Amino acid sequence: MAAGATIHTFDVNLADVDRGVYQEFSLRVARHPSETDAYMVTRLLAYCLELEEGIAFTAGISSVDEPAVLVRDLTGRVIAWIEVGAPDAARLHFGSKLADRTVVYTHRDPAKVTLQWAGKTIHEAGRIPLRSFDAGFIDDAAGALARRNTVSVSVTERQVYLEINGTHLSSALHEQAVQG
Repeated sequence: MAAGATIHTFDVNLADVDRGVYQEFSLRVARHPSETDAYMVTRLLAYCLELEEGIAFTAGISSVDEPAVLVRDLTGRVIAWIEVGAPDAARLHFGSKLADRTVVYTHRDPAKVTLQWAGKTIHEAGRIPLRSFDAGFIDDAAGALARRNTVSVSVTERQVYLEINGTHLSSALHEQAVQG
């Protein structure tokens, strides 16, 4: 954990109908001083929307050689490389070669995020989904954050319903392929 990190706790109730994942769990999330609330909310949603055995937060924004979230099998092999924000092309290329699957969740304008990857080499770029949310969704969720949070995430037909500390929000989960 980085010096000066702020710890947030999340009691999460997840009902992902699209994937058949239903689970309640608690998370302690360290927010690095340079990490925005919007980034942290996106990181939390990426974790929830990719939840499977072996998933874990990494050092994230503090690390140059790991994504925000990783999924490893019991042998330690990387199954999923899950980036948040706007990772550079070299990092996506590395992650895509290392993991069985790679995905990016962004709280930024997806058109601007993909523009930075244009013409750059990204291993199997067409197989990497870039997932984003409706404008304002992440900012509204970030505005409802507290140090202790009660969160309900429901997903049905690619629509995300989020309740965070009594604030109810919804967004479509948009997806496009990364173009390298």
